[in-house]
Amino acid sequence: MTVHAGNKKLRGVNLGGWLVLEKWMTPSLFHGLTAEDETAFCIELGDSAQRILQTHWQTFITRDDFAWLAEIGINAVRIPIGHWIFGGDYPYHARYGHTNAPYVVGGLGILDQAFAWALAFDIKIVLDLHAAPGSQNGFDNSGMKDVCEWHTQAQYLTHSLDVLERLAKRYAAHPALHGIQVLNEPRWDIPTDYLKHYTLLAYQRIRHYCAADRVAVIFHDGFRSFRDYTGFMQEPDYENVILDIHRYQCFTSEDVNADIFTHIRKAADQWKCEADEIISDLRHKTYVGEWSLGLDLKMMTLWSESLLSDDSKEMDAFQIHQAYRGYAAAQLLTFEKYLGWFFWSYKTETMPQWSFCDCVKAGWMPQKFN
Repeated sequence: MTVHAGNKKLRGVNLGGWLVLEKWMTPSLFHGLTAEDETAFCIELGDSAQRILQTHWQTFITRDDFAWLAEIGINAVRIPIGHWIFGGDYPYHARYGHTNAPYVVGGLGILDQAFAWALAFDIKIVLDLHAAPGSQNGFDNSGMKDVCEWHTQAQYLTHSLDVLERLAKRYAAHPALHGIQVLNEPRWDIPTDYLKHYTLLAYQRIRHYCAADRVAVIFHDGFRSFRDYTGFMQEPDYENVILDIHRYQCFTSEDVNADIFTHIRKAADQWKCEADEIISDLRHKTYVGEWSLGLDLKMMTLWSESLLSDDSKEMDAFQIHQAYRGYAAAQLLTFEKYLGWFFWSYKTETMPQWSFCDCVKAGWMPQKFN
């Protein structure tokens, strides 16, 4: 098996839905609200948001979660954060209305606590700028749904860089810091040259405090071919730069209409071939920063269409169990070729296929990762 060499492999999970809200992950927080994202959540609740989020931050992920992850062999976490992590000095957006700084403060203390837990259990942390000012993708995970203006104003780029630099300065000497991701999932129609320019500036800001032999600088592919980054930020001029790719099979009509055998084949064959090409051609270390067992339920009615002796169009409980085990194994075999991977996400209130702890407890994922 051809793999990235020279670094300890990271087998990790995302701590999504914690410091950046996503309604589908924690619907109880949004009960009775019209809000669809964290911006609207904070504006709609006003002063009450502080109390609700403080409770959420202190209970959704705890020290016991870090202890359990370490016990089963998970050695890294990717922590999504919002551009408001340092307080209210961010640029105004029209969505804020009459509120200049809607977001709740206090998340920085929670992040400090996460670093302490990570150190205690020998877990590495990737800090991920998940929500940028103006929104870099229009998804709810950017803090503002249905808006994508991050790349349209210089002040948004400047503030993003300032946040990265402040993160680098704060945690540069911390033994648990593995890397800083400059931006999560910038949308596919943001010009590649703009993303490259931003990444180069971010590298300089981070490297001012973080040595290359200790801290990685990570950038997402922006939903475009890895070949768009051929020759970009290569050694020796740029050190310890890592490409982040996300791989799901539930967001296109082709995937939605696929049966479980097709899903497994894609993970074990097509994605494996892609991994070989990235490793041999791009010469960038690579993480699969997000993946899951999430599949459209239509998969369950398609799996047996080619089995002419079986009139059933739905899986029974045993078959569903084997399907998720097979899909998990196919992905893990492929993603192990890379420098590391991070399951999305550690925990959800619903949808166990997206909840790492539920997947492990259900037996769909391995019980040990070391």
